[in-house]
Amino acid sequence: MYLPMVVGVDGSEASLKAVDWAADEAALHGVPLRIVHAYRWDRYEGAGLARELGKPLARVTSDDILIVATRRACRHHPDLAVTTEAVAEEPEYVLLREARNASAVIVGTRGRGELADLLLGSVSLTVATAADCPVIVIRGNHDNRAADGRHGRIVVGVADAPTAAVRFACEEARRRGAALGALRAWRCPTHDTADHPLLAGSAERLHEERAAKELEAALADAPADVTLRRHTVEGPARRVLLTASSEADLLVVGRRRPGQFGHRLGRVAHTVLHHAACPVAVVPDTA
Repeated sequence: MYLPMVVGVDGSEASLKAVDWAADEAALHGVPLRIVHAYRWDRYEGAGLARELGKPLARVTSDDILIVATRRACRHHPDLAVTTEAVAEEPEYVLLREARNASAVIVGTRGRGELADLLLGSVSLTVATAADCPVIVIRGNHDNRAADGRHGRIVVGVADAPTAAVRFACEEARRRGAALGALRAWRCPTHDTADHPLLAGSAERLHEERAAKELEAALADAPADVTLRRHTVEGPARRVLLTASSEADLLVVGRRRPGQFGHRLGRVAHTVLHHAACPVAVVPDTA
């Protein structure tokens, strides 16, 4: 059984862009698309929705939102299997429930006007933090399409061990025919060189070599048909990944399994979700 891609819609421009992306993603993976609308998801903007329906925004209903979303999904993929559902419930609860039986959940950013791609709403953040499956937040510069990205490049942030995020990134790159840039950020603590000024260069080299070995270990099982570009970069991981996102069609980061305090989103993932220049996939660790 193929688990569907799930996309949350609220009638906003951001959510309709997410539908475009989700339709591409479902077609790439050969799975159905499930479009979900929660009644209690306040709509920030719906001018585009009203135009497509030819009626005032005040008269737009939940059924209308799903109709327009389905049209958008089938515009480029007329043979795509699409199901829809409207639920009178808070959107984060609906999407987290849907995530239990989904290949991925796709959501948009939330905002008004020129800020639409700059602000991340609480629903998207909650789902990215706690979903049981990968969550793709559609933000930044893109053509609303998962396929045929303008850069032909996916970027994954690599930690010190193989993760589900690396596997996910490899699969996305393979399906798109895109190159995969695997980044391992490293830093040389100040105390490593402060007491040994003559060995400063050696200390930095040791940290870089360690990062390179960790990167190779994380990519050990990467499929041979994926074009890999390995990069070890000095600096904070958040800054390194944000810089890389400006030339990527998708940025992939991992999320560790829940600890004693429950689900938590790391600082790196939290930062890129708010500031990346491209869509971001947050992949929970299943190891």
